[in-house]
Amino acid sequence: MAAAQFNLVTNWSLAAPLKRVWDELNHPDEWPQWWRAVKRVEMIAPGDASGVGATRRITWRTALPYEITFDMRATRIEPMSLLERRASGELDGVGRWTLTPTPAGTSVRYDWQVDLGKPWMQLLAPVLRPAFAWNHNKVMGWGYEGLCKRLGIMPG
Repeated sequence: MAAAQFNLVTNWSLAAPLKRVWDELNHPDEWPQWWRAVKRVEMIAPGDASGVGATRRITWRTALPYEITFDMRATRIEPMSLLERRASGELDGVGRWTLTPTPAGTSVRYDWQVDLGKPWMQLLAPVLRPAFAWNHNKVMGWGYEGLCKRLGIMPG
């Protein structure tokens, strides 16, 4: 793995029906309402009727003292199952949400395979890899907490 490449996995268990979780994750324009790390979402291109091709510029606040902005283009959508988006800009890679119904609600897995785009991040990645991974996990934790609150469920 290159020094500036990350392969990160996040798992969420939510005591909520699959459709409710899908509806929230499939509408990133509303993420700033419940995900405190998402500062702004701007629609760049609407995509087709299914949402494939939709491109949004998302600005994230992080737990570390920086913001990051990159475009996310929907490349694959399998309703109620999978959302895949391609990142470009300050980060380049693929993010994939996989949703699975469970007896207790919904299991969510997020795979984030990304290369760092900012020169300072590339330069410092070998030393700051643990901090960057911690930061990602913190941002995802905020997403989990916010989604649980939005869905009216207790975090597990």
